[in-house]
Amino acid sequence: MMNGWMTGVGFDYGFGHWLIFATFVAVVIYPLGRVLNRVGFSPFWSVLALIPFVNLLALWILAFGDWPRDREKRS
Repeated sequence: MMNGWMTGVGFDYGFGHWLIFATFVAVVIYPLGRVLNRVGFSPFWSVLALIPFVNLLALWILAFGDWPRDREKRS
């Protein structure tokens, strides 16, 4: 029998697991947001790094797209 609706589905993580996940998110998202801000993008784009496959698409857009900072230099 199931003890709860999330038991056995992969959601039965303890506090330590969530703490490690939150630390990982902070270690990745914060510096990525700073880098994006320096090149002229919104730091909120860094949230896309957490979404599988969308993160790869965002990386390609960042790598091969026109950067806002470059557009300012051309004007």
